[in-house]
Amino acid sequence: MSALYALYDDGERAQTAVNGLRAGGVTDDEITVITSEPMEDYEFGALQRDTHLWYIASAGGAIGCATATWLTRMTELSWPLSTGNMPIVAWWPNLIVIFEMTMLGAILATVITLIIAGGLALRTPKLYDPAVSEGKILVGVESPRDRGVVERALTAAGSPVQTRT
Repeated sequence: MSALYALYDDGERAQTAVNGLRAGGVTDDEITVITSEPMEDYEFGALQRDTHLWYIASAGGAIGCATATWLTRMTELSWPLSTGNMPIVAWWPNLIVIFEMTMLGAILATVITLIIAGGLALRTPKLYDPAVSEGKILVGVESPRDRGVVERALTAAGSPVQTRT
């Protein structure tokens, strides 16, 4: 993988670079913007914001709830104790276990999704520069189709282009 990127001091210049890349035919999915702090005032702050985390966490919670309901009910039915004319399956005490397992499923699904989607499982980040942690804004394109267009767009915003292989 080869990547072209540039580092900018402020959001205005980074937004200029993003606009130049768009004008050159680079799609939003191909543009990578990495900052050390949120840049919600700029349009590039909304790039790659689509996430399915809520749905995945809900599915994890639903799986946890179903598992806990099955586990508590089947445990009580497998070893029926004499309850003195009361039902074998006691739902009120079971709700504690069901709630805890629902939360466990949602939390585990969220953590696993964050590890995978955030790239934390990768040995090396795809596109990163240590200057980002010092306040710079990285704007780049991984595996550009037209290197000339990307280089012109990044340098037009006033920063030298760097290459990562």
